[in-house]
Amino acid sequence: MKITRRDFVRTGALVGGGLIANQLSSSRIFGQSVSGSPLIAISTWGGTIKSSEKAYEYLRTGKNSLDAIEAGIRIAEDDPTNSSVGYGGLPDEDGIVTLDASVMDWKGNAGSVAGIEGIKNPISVAKLVMQKTKHVMLVGDGAKKFALENGFKEENLLTENSRKAWEEWKKKNPRGVNRVDEKNHDTIGMLAIDNAHNLSGGVSTSGMAWKIHGRVGDSPIIGAAIFVDNEVGGAVATGNGEFVMRTLGSFLIVEKMRDGLSPQEACEFAIKRIYKSAKGNKDIQIGYLALNKKGEIGAFSLYDGFTYALTTSTESRVLKSEFFVK
Repeated sequence: MKITRRDFVRTGALVGGGLIANQLSSSRIFGQSVSGSPLIAISTWGGTIKSSEKAYEYLRTGKNSLDAIEAGIRIAEDDPTNSSVGYGGLPDEDGIVTLDASVMDWKGNAGSVAGIEGIKNPISVAKLVMQKTKHVMLVGDGAKKFALENGFKEENLLTENSRKAWEEWKKKNPRGVNRVDEKNHDTIGMLAIDNAHNLSGGVSTSGMAWKIHGRVGDSPIIGAAIFVDNEVGGAVATGNGEFVMRTLGSFLIVEKMRDGLSPQEACEFAIKRIYKSAKGNKDIQIGYLALNKKGEIGAFSLYDGFTYALTTSTESRVLKSEFFVK
């Protein structure tokens, strides 16, 4: 089964422009700097190459991995052409854009927001939840209130293109049918290692298109879409969040790396677990991206079509992962 995705099309354009797309070996260590620190920024989906480049720019100037993650993900959140993240994200069945995001740093600190409306950069709100409160997650109106109290401004996130797409969907889908777009959930997940050898991660999404208002996926759930352990490595997820939540995929990957598996082997293990849980469901797609403390990378998906962006001191390119169901 081939999953057709907007970002996969973008990847083709990037490859045509000179970027190399092929399988990335999990045993190769990228981006060793003069100090010996493997400066790396990786992100899910090839269309996020500008995000990984922005994150690396932060790393190169000595900023920490958490700040790099925030800066990189904000690029995707601000892009109105990215219909799965931030401004321009496709709305729920009521025509409302709701956003989810999470961060986790090298100290094990975490913050997230879920179902937040009217705030363009939920990744920054999630970071602030982590830094300014004793909580991990804020949701809905409470998350928005917190954001506004801390200097964020309310904005209309529904672009004209997204509004038109929603209106077309409404014509074809009577109220209550809830036919979500299973293929439209190209969440950005990002991992980075800085000069101090510290690893952080972040995730941001507008979730499934046409979802029931109030639905929250895996993106703000620590252990599901994101998990970081600075002694081992980190992992992020993209795709159908319901199945990622059921298997706590990112936590599982990090624990398998702790047990000695490479990032690639750990991603494959987690996808096989998803396959058992999905029971042959061909309408879903899940991709995992992992990075360990050595700078080794793993990427694997359930079906064909998952790509990711890599930026180091020597290269910036889009790569296509291997997949399980041939």
